[in-house]
Amino acid sequence: MQTYARAVVIGGGCVGVGILYGLAKRGWHDAVLLERTQLTAGSTWHAAGLIPSYARSRPIGMMIQKSIDIYEGLEAETGMSVGWHKCGQLRIAKSNARLDEYKSYMDVYETQGIRAQLLDDSQVKELWPLLRNDEEMIGALYNPDDGHIAPADVTMAMARGARDLGAKIYLETEVRAVARTRSGEWKITTNRGEILCEHVISATGNYARQTGAMFGLEIPAIPIIHQYWITDAVPQIKARKAAGLPEMPILRDEGFEGYLREEGDGLMFGPYERTEKLHLFAENGVPEWFGADLMEEDFDAVSWNWEMAMQSVPSLGEVGIKANVRGPFQMTPDELPLMGKAWGVPNLWLAEGVPGGILWGASIGYYLSQQIVEGGNDIDTSALDPRRYGDYSNKNWLKPKILESWGTHAEQHYPGEDRAAGRPQKTAPSYDFLDRKGAVWGVMNGWEHPNWFAPAGVPQQNQYSWRWTEKGKYIGEEVRAVRQSAGLIEMTFMTKYEVSGVGAAGWLDTILANKLPKIGRSNLSHLLTQRGTVVGEFIVARLDEDFFFLVATPTAERYYFDELSRLLPQGSSVTLRNVTNERAGMAIVGPNARKILAPLTEHGLENTDFPWFGVREVNLGLASDVRMLRVNYEGELGWEIYCPIQYQRGLIAQIFDAGEEHGLRPVGTQALESLRLEKSYRAMFRDMNTELTAWESSLDRFIALEKGEFIGRDALIAARDAGVRQRTVTVKIQTSGKSVIGGEGLYRDGRLVGRITSGGYSYTFGHDLAVALLPVGLGDVGAHFTLTILGEPHDAFVIDESPYDPTALRARA
Repeated sequence: MQTYARAVVIGGGCVGVGILYGLAKRGWHDAVLLERTQLTAGSTWHAAGLIPSYARSRPIGMMIQKSIDIYEGLEAETGMSVGWHKCGQLRIAKSNARLDEYKSYMDVYETQGIRAQLLDDSQVKELWPLLRNDEEMIGALYNPDDGHIAPADVTMAMARGARDLGAKIYLETEVRAVARTRSGEWKITTNRGEILCEHVISATGNYARQTGAMFGLEIPAIPIIHQYWITDAVPQIKARKAAGLPEMPILRDEGFEGYLREEGDGLMFGPYERTEKLHLFAENGVPEWFGADLMEEDFDAVSWNWEMAMQSVPSLGEVGIKANVRGPFQMTPDELPLMGKAWGVPNLWLAEGVPGGILWGASIGYYLSQQIVEGGNDIDTSALDPRRYGDYSNKNWLKPKILESWGTHAEQHYPGEDRAAGRPQKTAPSYDFLDRKGAVWGVMNGWEHPNWFAPAGVPQQNQYSWRWTEKGKYIGEEVRAVRQSAGLIEMTFMTKYEVSGVGAAGWLDTILANKLPKIGRSNLSHLLTQRGTVVGEFIVARLDEDFFFLVATPTAERYYFDELSRLLPQGSSVTLRNVTNERAGMAIVGPNARKILAPLTEHGLENTDFPWFGVREVNLGLASDVRMLRVNYEGELGWEIYCPIQYQRGLIAQIFDAGEEHGLRPVGTQALESLRLEKSYRAMFRDMNTELTAWESSLDRFIALEKGEFIGRDALIAARDAGVRQRTVTVKIQTSGKSVIGGEGLYRDGRLVGRITSGGYSYTFGHDLAVALLPVGLGDVGAHFTLTILGEPHDAFVIDESPYDPTALRARA
């Protein structure tokens, strides 16, 4: 075995080989793959090989399409067959909610470059004649370009492609230890010797938690055990083949919660185990005896699926069973891979927790290699970033979440769904207080937070649907309270950091795109990539010359901390502290906010003493060391309050006592979303991300090119000089009964020209408001477009930014 490589991939499944192939295609021909036994020996060899393109998320849909594109080109490139069957995929809807889900997908599919159509009963039975003649359904979704592929064949083809470009694969090579050398390289110790490298990529499948432990990481993934059956020959399939008819599409049916496809002359049936029947694997490490092994069949776990499937497809029950395949594969709580930088460890990249390595192998190889070689992706892959999970994702939390995740895989899910397993986990001191006020709880970054508040007599539980529900009435009341009197929003979940030490100001000034605020002031600043796209958004509050308090989105606590830590100047006295768990947060906003808070502090709250975007450290009520920021996400007079967490329970009671006569009411995050859209405030990871430049996200007023060097400045200047081609704008959409949820395509004369990045209902204006990405020249005020919402056509019109109080007079009051 060689002793040096630029990059070492650990793991020889489809994902690991795909990464080696991706690195080699990008010119890193000295990359190496280490596999403890043989290629495909983990989950790859027994995978079902399905390639479904269905995803409501544009980046994820595009990634799946990338897998298909790469697989379709492998045979010509390598001369090896990959067993690709482009048979299409059918998803049957038997409930109105499921049909709404598919209609919503039809609102977005074209933005992903995918083909899809809704079919009726007769069209479905024409494509799948094995269905019972009187099988009832209310529609189906058809993706004609989906299919299935031979897992081992496609892996071996990528391996040949990588080898042909100079990459090396070492089999029967087990990684036993890793260490950093003084020069910053990785030393990997194996049973065949040591190898030094600059980058390590962990793609070890079922061994992810063990591999992660070598690097000091707890990987938020645990394998589950899934199974499928292969039948003997089915006469109808043999007859179709004899007649030269095409292979039937892969069939998915919510009635039996599973998939059916042709396999040779028979059928493959893969029923999904529900949570109570599902089993985890290797939660404490893969056993020594386990290799390319399978588990014993578990028919009882899915007996009901079989019964329902045989009713829908009678031929399934008319033939014998040839084989059962039951084995483990990785799973994460959101069923998405962990792809990208490992937190806190330099030059370690993760490709773990991949639920469907065949589906993801080529695209992870493409996009992870792009991150490693080029420093980022040309699409937003933040939904897969491993750092989206924080330190709350310990094993005791993971186990119920992963059982819930795969155990409800085939059940109906809805936008914004907060599932119950592993909760409550992190709670602010205000939890019981707000629960008694009717909080209907959601979760972000492990933190419980109120989505909305149910009045007395209304069940204190979430209402999920693709359409409007009764809760809209109560959310509307919360919005009106903020606009007319005052609301309190629990914000402990916000990510919070402190930056301090000699040189802190100089460091922040070189990484953030805005000018630093003066002492006692705050502003909104963005961390960009070298390409000028947006990594993160921060409220930057300056407490002293070299002491700053940063507030950011709750879902990026680990992600931002890792990104900022990597940028810290070596050998300096600048320190970065994560104080998220140390300070509770609340926003008190609305015309009466000053009246409510003034009696609780000796510090003046009038404009002369506490101007807009001011920052003060005060005593508030009985709480000491309270940081008050006169900023908010709602566009009203108001303050965000961050107090030491031990004071919050007493302080929130005092604030409500003071606010009773002024109409203060608790407000949830779903009202907050409506309020921010009325101000055209951009949302991180939706309207801003690492795909769009700051210009494209219309962040111009926060970019201070004149201040001097900062990350991404040169790219922004170049983009400005070349001419910005697209921008986000605000659009209004007249709606009733349903709203945009983001991702919908915008059309002009029947041609796709843009897309909604985020949106929803405005309770102040009585119609939908959305942020939309459109080509420059098409996004002028008054421009008209069409879109569909649940398949029904609607008109969208570009309007001026910040339709509510565009000059911020109310916030400045």
